[in-house]
Amino acid sequence: MSTPKSRMQWQALADSMSINGSAFIAGEYLDAQSKLTFDCISPIDGRVLAKVASCDEADANIAVQNARETFKSGVWANLAPVKRKQIMLRFAELLEQHADELALLETLDMGKPIQYSKAVDVAGAARAIRWSGEAIDKIYDEIAPTAHNEIGMITREAVGVVAAIVPWNFPMLMACWKLGPALATGNSVVLKPSEKSPLTAIRMAQIAIEAGLPKGVLNVLPGFGHTVGKALALHMDVDTLVFTGSTKIAKQLMIYAGESNMKRVWLEAGGKSPNIIFNDAPDLKKAAQAAASAIAFNQGEVCTAGSRLLVESGVKDELIALIAEELKSWTPGHPLDPSTTSGAVVDKQQLDNVLGYIQSGVDEGATLNHGGSQVMQDTGGVYIEPTIFSNVENKMTIAKEEIFGPVLSVITFDGMEQAIEIANDTIYGLAAGVWTSDINKAHKTAKAIRSGMVWINHYDGGDMTAPFGGYKQSGNGRDKSLHAFDKYTEIKATWLVLE
Repeated sequence: MSTPKSRMQWQALADSMSINGSAFIAGEYLDAQSKLTFDCISPIDGRVLAKVASCDEADANIAVQNARETFKSGVWANLAPVKRKQIMLRFAELLEQHADELALLETLDMGKPIQYSKAVDVAGAARAIRWSGEAIDKIYDEIAPTAHNEIGMITREAVGVVAAIVPWNFPMLMACWKLGPALATGNSVVLKPSEKSPLTAIRMAQIAIEAGLPKGVLNVLPGFGHTVGKALALHMDVDTLVFTGSTKIAKQLMIYAGESNMKRVWLEAGGKSPNIIFNDAPDLKKAAQAAASAIAFNQGEVCTAGSRLLVESGVKDELIALIAEELKSWTPGHPLDPSTTSGAVVDKQQLDNVLGYIQSGVDEGATLNHGGSQVMQDTGGVYIEPTIFSNVENKMTIAKEEIFGPVLSVITFDGMEQAIEIANDTIYGLAAGVWTSDINKAHKTAKAIRSGMVWINHYDGGDMTAPFGGYKQSGNGRDKSLHAFDKYTEIKATWLVLE
């Protein structure tokens, strides 16, 4: 096990790092066809990390054509599952070997603490690739129950060309949640990382080639959503589009799919998750620790953030005090300091969005109990304190809209029925937490909440074996688990009559 690095050591690595901002097509790093670039700016201190290729429709056409030709050649799609598995496992191994480099890119690019970039993002990305690779030669097709002179085969085949558009909050991890099953099932992929955090995707593409992935199977197009993202969504030769991001953009992508070739569209969109704490919660301090983590981890830039804290009236005051105390350990610090738990938000635009929501909470009559201010302005970076509002009504803007920042809305309830009513009074349905010592209450509440994931007496549980996704306007389809493979395969029925 390697010795943990100090902030100075991480900074020295950052200062000596050569960062590639090119597109990656057919196994080669390339400029955008237009030769245009954009600045990749670190939210840590505002410095320019790299000039990144600003891809557009021309690049999308080249990448998709290459992905299609590679798929049709069968060099990857027709490879035996056990052979694909071996390359996937090697890919995961190389991600782990490059952990320091990838974690540093993620932190510099997105602002999250280096300890989490390495332990959560890089480690989780490698696990996702390894898990899907291990699974692919253990998934069987089906034989229908037929008459004695007939054979009905139900088989799964790769869809073909997959366009994957991933978000800026967990750039590497979200990419690998999609790359794992997409690649394992034999597809060719065109990956579009967010323009706010493109660097790890660009680097991973070369690592995949080093692992043995054939050229053209994985292509990476950095650029903006309204240019290259739109071009991929409208492309007539993209078979499936997968996306993680906002509900607003998810809806637009569905329109683009309908306007083009009716490509399959799988969406993991927004959330406004209720974290419900009853009076009989088994350990209020543990619940407070989880509530603080659920809103402050990754600077609150998490789709499953427990941003609506529903608290039964009997424990409200005690719980708010406990959470405020816990949030002291989530005070923003320099992301390259290995002791930092909360880093920079992704950019100035996101900082302004979060501060705007905080002001709306004040204007609409909520009580600001903790935080609410920009901090560390002398660094040139963008940092904000974790924030608690109490006396929040579910109709308030801060309780309705996804903030994607460390802003906690505390809403009081009396009784299970009211808790469920408030929890479900949202356009979203991604996740929820339930804290109670009563197993019947726990199950009744979990069954009644319209969300894709419910965690009982903890928050943000699960591993690669559990599906990840939501109800309502939180999207469709699932990442992780064997259910994710459904998005990247077509089902074929082949019927044979024996003479």
